Amino acid sequence: MEIVPAIDLIDGKCVRLSQGDYGRRKVYSDSPLEVAKSFEAAGIRRLHLVDLDGAKAQHIVHHRILEQITSHTSLIVDFGGGLKTDEDLRIAFESGAQMVTGGSIAVKSPEAFENWIRTYGPERIILGADVSEGKIAVSGWTERSELDLWSFLENYVQKGINKVICTDISRDGMLRGPALELYTQILAKYPELHLIASGGVSSLKDLDDLKAAGLPAAILGKAIYEGRIQLKDLSKYLC
Repeated sequence: MEIVPAIDLIDGKCVRLSQGDYGRRKVYSDSPLEVAKSFEAAGIRRLHLVDLDGAKAQHIVHHRILEQITSHTSLIVDFGGGLKTDEDLRIAFESGAQMVTGGSIAVKSPEAFENWIRTYGPERIILGADVSEGKIAVSGWTERSELDLWSFLENYVQKGINKVICTDISRDGMLRGPALELYTQILAKYPELHLIASGGVSSLKDLDDLKAAGLPAAILGKAIYEGRIQLKDLSKYLC
């Protein structure tokens, strides 16, 4: 199973939110680059980098930090947050992102998102499916749409998407375990999907449970920052 640590950015700092609430943030480092280097030193190859300021501003903000990380590490970075236009996407890729994650745009501007899939291919475009009470949340999780998860997934699987990051917002940053039942249901319906679990991972047992359920990848953040999971203990999951 692929381990994908997350770095969430506000004011250029590495932070974590609880349940997506910008008012419930905790700063863990003033240097996202040093955090990324620590992941690389532990043998990790992937990074999920989220521009929370960009998500609020509706355009890319922290592309310089993205560029710093991709220039000074060998991490494969997927970048999300605030990608709303072709220009945002161009900046993200030129700043070194190898993949991007689109959530809000996939809801609010589906034609534009579908064009990204056609232009760049499903290997570089990840669908962000952020779920709150069965509905897709957008704009940095500050809004809940009326679109249900299953319709959302079905539409984009038919459009060629094969990578999905699915976050149960109620679990994100809460260290109460991942949405294992939900992920099992998704994989039962879409067994070929590269489904990336996100939210709630609190222990190595959670990772073991996700792996046993067939999840090909998992994002973790707060469990690392709070010392619940040590980077040295992740070696058994790394390819």
